[in-house]
Amino acid sequence: MIQDNTDPSVETLQVTELFASIQGESTWVGCPCGFVRLAGCNLRCAWCDTTYSYGPGATMTLPEIVEKLRGWGLPLVEITGGEPLLQPATPRLASLFLDAGLTVLVETNGSLPIDVLPEGVIRIMDIKCPDSGMHENMDRRNLEVLTPRDEVKFVLASRADYTWALDLARQQNLAQRCGAVLFSPAAGRLSPATLAGWMLEDCPPARLQLPLHKYIWPGRDRGV
Repeated sequence: MIQDNTDPSVETLQVTELFASIQGESTWVGCPCGFVRLAGCNLRCAWCDTTYSYGPGATMTLPEIVEKLRGWGLPLVEITGGEPLLQPATPRLASLFLDAGLTVLVETNGSLPIDVLPEGVIRIMDIKCPDSGMHENMDRRNLEVLTPRDEVKFVLASRADYTWALDLARQQNLAQRCGAVLFSPAAGRLSPATLAGWMLEDCPPARLQLPLHKYIWPGRDRGV
């Protein structure tokens, strides 16, 4: 076995924001959670609500980030973006959180290999649908490495998105490959009631997900 001699004290990440909030998405919805939002994204989704993460962030060392998050005393943390896997030190940060005894979620857009993350991380892959304008950037090899610990999310902006997501979920047996398949309506583009109606008609292998944080803090973009 090759020994990893990387010193985490000298590794850095570009960070857009650190904050504590109520987890608004995934099957962990409703849980208090510490968030690390990393800077930079390789996609430009039409409905993106975190465009402020596109640019450079503040440089922080991995120990600084871990100390800040542990100081909040929350057992659940999420590394998100932007696209967190653009930064090489992200897997190391996830490992440090795991070593600290925390439950670690990493939300990724699915365009980059997710198997770089350490075992024990819960990978939440946001599969891009056609209306996002970015669906052709998805790395479909990621579907083959999903485990029952992982989750996939589809943000839907139209009936066409819904049909596309439904077909993919069924063709790839996503409900059997991973722990949860989530259908979420794009804010301002598809009403939750409309999506719920379609799901009642088709009984898809998925559950409806509404972004809880947007209902708790409407109109607030950062820090939630």
